[in-house]
Amino acid sequence: MKQFDRTIKLVGEENFERIRKAHIAVFGIGGVGGYAVEALVRAGVGRIDIVDSDTVDITNLNRQIIALHSTAGKSKVRVFEERIKDINPQCIVNAYEMFFLPGNAHVFDFESYDYVIDAVDTVAAKIELAVKCSESGTRIISSMGTGNKVHPEMFEIADVFETEIDPLAKVMRKELRKRGITHMTCVYSKEKPVKTESRTPASISFTPPVAGMILASKVISDIMCDEL
Repeated sequence: MKQFDRTIKLVGEENFERIRKAHIAVFGIGGVGGYAVEALVRAGVGRIDIVDSDTVDITNLNRQIIALHSTAGKSKVRVFEERIKDINPQCIVNAYEMFFLPGNAHVFDFESYDYVIDAVDTVAAKIELAVKCSESGTRIISSMGTGNKVHPEMFEIADVFETEIDPLAKVMRKELRKRGITHMTCVYSKEKPVKTESRTPASISFTPPVAGMILASKVISDIMCDEL
């Protein structure tokens, strides 16, 4: 397809074919996951599952790629499904309008995925995704905290057990150890969160998107290296 000519020039025909055949699942398509989806689809991923129960809220406009005044109140997965098809009509999209939890994990065939991106907010969901991927042998990359942070250049890819400072990563390490999981790739920041008076995490336009792009870049890189 002509729309991917420049990508093919960069990665080559064989690598692009691996990208095109990949089946990726993205759990959570907000400020982080939404940009990961965008990057994956524009890179040429041929099949993608998107999972989120939320609707677009006016407060999402500061950081989420599908958030517009025209999409406010609409289902995120339905808006994104339409957007994906507009970017690449050949992409197969499975949209799950649901909040992923241990109780509904059976809905998903984790063995069918080449990669899972965890961009959800709740610890219970993140742990369950890690467990299911460990059981099925499916690769997973998880986003740690991006709220209350203003320095996107401080994001890194690391094993969660080698992270520091990030409060969510600390909780994840503890819970993963309880379940016998000793390795998991993540994107995290060494930046100390900005303290605010609000219990709701604060955010800005450029921080969560960068984390999402890094997640996507790692997934695409690993897919291309499969047979190299």
